[in-house]
Amino acid sequence: MLKRLALATVAITMLAAPAVQAEDQAELTKGEMKLAKMLDGRVAGEPERCIRTIGSRSITRIDDTALVYRDGDTIWVNYTRSPGAIDDSDYMVIDRFSATSLCRTDRITTYSRAGNFFSGVIFLDDFVPYRAADAEG
Repeated sequence: MLKRLALATVAITMLAAPAVQAEDQAELTKGEMKLAKMLDGRVAGEPERCIRTIGSRSITRIDDTALVYRDGDTIWVNYTRSPGAIDDSDYMVIDRFSATSLCRTDRITTYSRAGNFFSGVIFLDDFVPYRAADAEG
């Protein structure tokens, strides 16, 4: 998945060979395209087990793809071990072990908005930071 998104980011930023770019984009899901657009011009850093979540920042869900958390100039992406469980029609309840961090060991359960029924579990993975390419120097 990470490799496909890296390819998508390259495909979106390519100026030459528009036919190749169109072929790469056709193979991506809607969620992968949305994430690639968010990460355009950014470079992935070393994955982290936990991220700090102090303040009132929110998680963006990208259906069937990833959870995205923005902290200043850094975009943290958790591709999760169960991306199919990410659905915008559900709401998430996060059971945290820390009030100031979100970690791969935290549990996220989802419930349907329509009937408030349990609909699944999202298993987190490491958080991958994406920073502007020129900030990496």
